[in-house]
Amino acid sequence: MNVLNRNINNIFFIFILIHLVIWTLVPSLTNKNLPLDTIEALAWGSNLDWGFNKHPPMSAFFPEFFHQIFGSQDWAYYLLSQIFVLISFYYVFKFAYKIFGNIKLSLISVLLLESIYFYNFTTPEFNVNICQLPFWSLVVYYSWKIYETKEIKFIDCFLVGLFGAIGFLSKYLFIYLLISIDLLFFYLIFFKKTKKFDFKYLISLEVFIVLMIPHFIWLYNNEFITILYGLKRVGLEQSGILNHLHYPIVFLFKQIGILIPFFFLIWLLIKKIKFKINFKDKKLLFLLFINIFPILLMFITSAVLGSKIRTMWMTPFYLFFGVLFVYLFKFQINLKKINSFLYGFIFLFFLSPVIYSYVSITETDKRTDYPGKEIAKKIQTKWDKDFDKPIEFVIGNEWHAGNLSYHLKSRPKWEGFINEDIFSIANEYLCVDDVCVGTYK
Repeated sequence: MNVLNRNINNIFFIFILIHLVIWTLVPSLTNKNLPLDTIEALAWGSNLDWGFNKHPPMSAFFPEFFHQIFGSQDWAYYLLSQIFVLISFYYVFKFAYKIFGNIKLSLISVLLLESIYFYNFTTPEFNVNICQLPFWSLVVYYSWKIYETKEIKFIDCFLVGLFGAIGFLSKYLFIYLLISIDLLFFYLIFFKKTKKFDFKYLISLEVFIVLMIPHFIWLYNNEFITILYGLKRVGLEQSGILNHLHYPIVFLFKQIGILIPFFFLIWLLIKKIKFKINFKDKKLLFLLFINIFPILLMFITSAVLGSKIRTMWMTPFYLFFGVLFVYLFKFQINLKKINSFLYGFIFLFFLSPVIYSYVSITETDKRTDYPGKEIAKKIQTKWDKDFDKPIEFVIGNEWHAGNLSYHLKSRPKWEGFINEDIFSIANEYLCVDDVCVGTYK
């Protein structure tokens, strides 16, 4: 049995290594410029703060950390994105083994995720959605350790609070997972009374709040700009009565569409749909709360507010769908007849990078075709003719100014959008089209 486990572990690590190599190399070779959200994160990272005009700070922190090591090497940020994906895969794998006690089923639970395009096709663009992935999986993993044991450990509660805070500081939508897990514990303690309240539970909350304080102060000092941006993105300003029905239905159908390849692999795996839901099943209850409840809460949000839910926002929500469906159909899975599933998996595994490469090469008007390096060289040449000092800051929108911040050799700080107040900090400056570069007074 140990030999079998070791072999499956090796297969898992070979799988994630191949995933890492493919999804680092493919965009590195086919894209001329980093994607929009990655450039945006790097722009913020050049002038780190506890928040930015669109999002909280963590999606800027990690690219800036990589920039300090690798500089302006595009492949490094594709690698960063895949590291985040693979960490989440690893903890899904570990969690699945705790659920099944069967390493083959654990591996299948992760392989199923390759059928969801959030975990392959969209991963080259490091952004707030990708940034959530490892922390989403870590919160679930350590919440399960608290859930399954009678002896609550301080370290598990501490880590839930820590990773929950980092996840929330990546994107506010992380709160949907935290609410779902809290609802589960509230239900078990106060309604089912199958768990006793333990003051150690509060450790997670205390750690979370302490880590949030700097961001909350920043939010107050910046007039809650990120929250207002989020409300604007969901379209509340144009919300009408029909939107309370229209947007939830659109949201529902989009989720079904996204999961069609996933359900195709499930069909290849079981061939016969037959399962029974037992709400007294402790494992199933946990899986339903971490998988279905966050999506249900998003649906309710859309229905109540009449708000539009953008597809990419759902990136972390399906991380444990493989575990849920393998658990539901575990008695219908015949591991001796798994070849059709493996063929389907291999087809989808390689289809996605092929399509990505084709789109990247054939379409020439994408953000990733933007001549960022060439424009930076022209700006640098103009600057060097008139000034001796290195460029210290850039001003403009995150895309144009962000590209300059990333590509210019001095790595100037991004100082926001062009306005008269900004020039009060400038000593020497040069403006070209809709961006300005300069030195500080």
